[in-house]
Amino acid sequence: MESIVMLSGNVKYTITLDPTVWIFDDRRQDLLTYFEKQHVEKNSLEEYTKEISKHWDREIMEGATLPPTLKTEKKYLKEELLTGTFCIPFKPFLLNAEVLEHAKSVMIETVDDSVTVPLAKAEAMVLGFSKDGKPLREDGPIHCYFGDGSNYTNPIKNVKAFRVL
Repeated sequence: MESIVMLSGNVKYTITLDPTVWIFDDRRQDLLTYFEKQHVEKNSLEEYTKEISKHWDREIMEGATLPPTLKTEKKYLKEELLTGTFCIPFKPFLLNAEVLEHAKSVMIETVDDSVTVPLAKAEAMVLGFSKDGKPLREDGPIHCYFGDGSNYTNPIKNVKAFRVL
């Protein structure tokens, strides 16, 4: 199984997607709870400012020394990464590829078939890339889930490429 997936077609830049490194990406989300809650677009600068403010407040309250709770938090995060089931939004990849104005849809090419979805529906998709802390080896490297969760129990599997039409 090839773990590299291409995003090409009516885009300014062809992009190579490597799901094996997404576990380190801050945009990853827990797939098991993703469709249960409302999702709002996050402003990265605002998120960064909130995180820095929280860290600053913590240092003022607890001092600059590392309290034992930080070690516990890091251990919990590591445990979550080793056992979690994660997805990542597809829209940032489309934005980086700079979809051309006349593009209308995205073809998801799989090992056996292809599925074409409107561009708006593709922008709302999330890409599953790990299950129980392990990469999707048998039917991966990516599973495609529509933003509304309509195919949550039957995602598009064995994805090998995305072509913007």
